[in-house]
Amino acid sequence: MSRSVLVTGGNRGIGLAIARAFADNGDKVAVTFRTGEPPEELTKLGVLPVRCDITDAEQVDTAYKTIEEQHGAVEVLVANAGVTRDQLLLRMSEEDFTSVLDTNLTGTFRVVKRASRGMLRARKGRIVLISSVVGLKGSPGQANYAASKAGLVGFARSLAHELGSRNITVNVVAPGFVDTAMTQVLGGERKEEILKNIPAGRYAQPEEVAASVRFLASDDAAYITGAVIPVDGGLGMGH
Repeated sequence: MSRSVLVTGGNRGIGLAIARAFADNGDKVAVTFRTGEPPEELTKLGVLPVRCDITDAEQVDTAYKTIEEQHGAVEVLVANAGVTRDQLLLRMSEEDFTSVLDTNLTGTFRVVKRASRGMLRARKGRIVLISSVVGLKGSPGQANYAASKAGLVGFARSLAHELGSRNITVNVVAPGFVDTAMTQVLGGERKEEILKNIPAGRYAQPEEVAASVRFLASDDAAYITGAVIPVDGGLGMGH
């Protein structure tokens, strides 16, 4: 049965792959994007693009109203939107730190809280938060990003307790290094250094992350909640 699915930050990279996976499954998919124009592929897939900055609660509410009018209440939420502002701690400004947390962690709070209204009324729902291996094992120069992504785990597990009795699951997917535009700009030496630490010996493809997300949103995962699923080729095992 076709469901109303929202993927935040779904206009590129991992988010686009997730949106594509749900659209291919026959779901009614909406994506939020903050800047630029959504790729033409979204239109071809029948995906609804909605401009929204998740650091603005009013924009979040407006985006949901648009989606609800066209697709109905959101039944599956994938909170994927995120930013980085990497810098070593002594050079990191307070704005560098707070802006990353406002998007990655507080922004997720905003979209999850808004989605939970309809899910609680319907007594069903699937929430998947996109974290990172960095949130589990840390990374130099990414204290802000790691803190925001680690925070998603505690947030998800608290909500799993709150919402579980209403047939709403809340899970986390923690990708490692994924073959996207963000990683393609890395230099050759840096890429080799990263690959040495990945037991699988390669980067993930965005579609591999999307497959895990789609599974967690499926009926087959109805008894999985509060889980952190690594899609990292073994990079973060033990964390």
